[in-house]
Amino acid sequence: MVTIVGAGFAGVEAAWACAERGVAVRLYEMRPQATTPAHTTPWFAELVCSNSLKSKAPDSPAGQLKTEMAALGSLVLTKAAEHAVPGGQALAVDREKFSRAVTEAIEAHPLIEVVREEWRPPSLTLAPSGVLVLATGPLSTDHVSQWLAERTGRRHLHFYDAVSPTVDAATLDRDVVFAQSRYDKGEGDDYLNCPFDKDQYTAFVRALVAAERVPLHAFEAGGNRTAPTGQEPSPADQEGAFIEKVKYFAGCMPIEVIAEKGERSLAFGNFKPVGLTDPRTGRRPYAALQLRPENREKTLYSLVACQNRLRFGEQKRVFQMVPGLENAEFVRYGVIHRNTYIDAPRVLTPWLELRETPGVLVTGQLTGVEGYVESAAMGIWAGLVASARAKGQEVEPPPRATALGSLLAHLQDTTERDFAPMNINWGLFPELEPQVKDKASRRALKVRLARDAAQAWMAVP
Repeated sequence: MVTIVGAGFAGVEAAWACAERGVAVRLYEMRPQATTPAHTTPWFAELVCSNSLKSKAPDSPAGQLKTEMAALGSLVLTKAAEHAVPGGQALAVDREKFSRAVTEAIEAHPLIEVVREEWRPPSLTLAPSGVLVLATGPLSTDHVSQWLAERTGRRHLHFYDAVSPTVDAATLDRDVVFAQSRYDKGEGDDYLNCPFDKDQYTAFVRALVAAERVPLHAFEAGGNRTAPTGQEPSPADQEGAFIEKVKYFAGCMPIEVIAEKGERSLAFGNFKPVGLTDPRTGRRPYAALQLRPENREKTLYSLVACQNRLRFGEQKRVFQMVPGLENAEFVRYGVIHRNTYIDAPRVLTPWLELRETPGVLVTGQLTGVEGYVESAAMGIWAGLVASARAKGQEVEPPPRATALGSLLAHLQDTTERDFAPMNINWGLFPELEPQVKDKASRRALKVRLARDAAQAWMAVP
């Protein structure tokens, strides 16, 4: 028997993958006996944010991932198709009907035993089969978080997701953006630089400060600041308390908060141009936003020190004012929010197994992927691994060219960086050799290579 903890998107997919392969599962779900600040129902795979499961287009990154998941027997995608609602190009679902259908399917499976109680980490035996799958998500209980911290090292367990926007390298304007490390320290292409003149910088800062921000969730806003007796803390006090907590855990400050301190605060801080020379002018720029590679292939770049709480549409509008980013495609936007996840490249194997605790698999958002579909995909992979282990077998990881393999490669990329959760996107797929300049042709080839690689991998008994 395999023990799985958590019946979100990853947990139900892991349980289904095991059971459909003839392996008995004990699935723990603490709701409704206990709940989280984000959940409101007792149903499995509850959608707590959007009801969209991303693009239905088969030639998109999310579409290719769905194709691979469907071929592996995804329960989530089956029920999503049965309870879809109009959503344009996105696969949108009726929240309650979808989650209820997933729950009924899991509870009806003869090889899945559902235990409606909070699972607490054992001190000795992990599971009868020796395989335990943790799928407890970004709001894991204190018991699970503490146990993970003890086995991974507290520095490898993050409680807040405080990261900068990430862009597709192929969409940068290389006539403007230039490669240089400050004072030419390090390799010449360690950083890319977006140079501002004074007017460009001033316009950017003013737009940044005025941009609309994401309101705090109730469970994020708590902190040390208190309101007078009988009064609720003001939004400013709530945000201040939240920033204090995030700074404590992640050592960060939202870029818009820094900009509010004075129009030149970024030019003297995050965007200081010292040690840089714009090759177009031969002079130091007024200010410079730096880009840092997010992976070995340098197909993705993050905007250094640009973590923020702006709405996604506002981020695109404001950051496309940066010279060289006018046509940049954002594969993820900056966020600062509550999100428990582990430093996967340092603590997980390609089989999602804790390096220091054999027999324990971690899946879903805990691994450092973002999104319902990505979490479900990690659940399927964990289920394949767990079911094989329960039978005394092993399973080969999916090829790098596949969408699933590209997500796993992100979780194994030990490039010197601050590891951050990521959605499936074009930049995660391997770079083409030789490079293809035309965007449409490049993406079509990536999809074709992914399909071919996935079919060959799944054909192996």
